[in-house]
Amino acid sequence: MYKELKNLNHKPKAFEFYTADSLWTDPHRSEQMLSYHLNNDIEAASRNTGFIDNSVSWMIKHFELNSESKVGDFGCGPGLYTSRFAKENINITGIDFSKSSIAYAQGYAKDKHLTVEYINQNYLEYSEQDKYDLAIMIMCDFCALSPWQRKQMLSVLYNSLKEDGKLIIDVYSLAGFEARKESALYERNQLFGFWSQNDYFGFVNTFKYENEKVALDKYTIFEENGEINTVYNWLQYFSAESLTIEFEQAGFSVLNYFGDVAGGKFSEANAEFAIIVEKLNV
Repeated sequence: MYKELKNLNHKPKAFEFYTADSLWTDPHRSEQMLSYHLNNDIEAASRNTGFIDNSVSWMIKHFELNSESKVGDFGCGPGLYTSRFAKENINITGIDFSKSSIAYAQGYAKDKHLTVEYINQNYLEYSEQDKYDLAIMIMCDFCALSPWQRKQMLSVLYNSLKEDGKLIIDVYSLAGFEARKESALYERNQLFGFWSQNDYFGFVNTFKYENEKVALDKYTIFEENGEINTVYNWLQYFSAESLTIEFEQAGFSVLNYFGDVAGGKFSEANAEFAIIVEKLNV
C-alpha cells in the first residue's frame, strides 16, 4: 500500500510521460469524450453552442472567407466548427485522432447534406502541403502538447498553409496558470464513470511547474479487476511574449491577439487568449 501511495503522489518531470493517445484509442474513453463534446451544459471538451456560432461567424468575416476559401480544422472533434463552416459553403477539412468523433461528424454531415472532408489521423503526422488559406486549432489543444510536439505541430501547420495563409489558435494564459492550485483527491467512479465501464476508484493529483509554466493533472485509476492505469494530462500556459517566440521561430509572423477565437478583447488578466499569425515565405 505504501508503494502504491508513493507512486500516486510522485511528481514527474514536466512532460516526462505522455498518455494523451489513450483518450482517443480506448473505446470507452473515446465515447465518453464524444459525449462531453456534445453536452452543451459543460465546456469540458467544446465551447457552448452560442459561442461556436459567434466564433464561426466572426472568423468568416475577419478572414474574409468565401466559397473559394479552404480551411483546415486541426482537432475537429465531432465537427462542431466544420459543420458550421460547411453550412456557409466554405471548403472545410477536419482532422482528428478519435474514430468516434470522426464517425459522428461524418454521420452528421451526411444527414445534413453537408460537404466536409474528414481525416481520421493524428494531426502531428498530417502531411498535406500548401492546401489551406486558414488553419484553426481550437479549445487550447496546442497547450496539451509537449515542447517538441509543439515544434512538430507548428511545422505541420506551416506546411499545410498556402502562401500568406493564416492560422488562429487559442491557449491558456499565465493568469490561468496562477489560478491553478495543487491538490490531491480521490473519488469512486470519478468523473461519472469516464475512465472505465468497470467499477473503479480514481485518484487525481494536480501539480504545478513554476519554471516551465506547466500544470499536470495525473489520474490514477484502480479498477475492480485489479488493473491500474495512469493518465497524464499536461497543460502549457503562455504569455503573449512566450507564444510569439514559438511562432516566430517556426516561420510565422504575429498579426494580432484576441481574448478568444470569437474576436473578444485581449487582456492578460483573462485565463485564455487567441493569436492570429501569418505564414512567412522564405
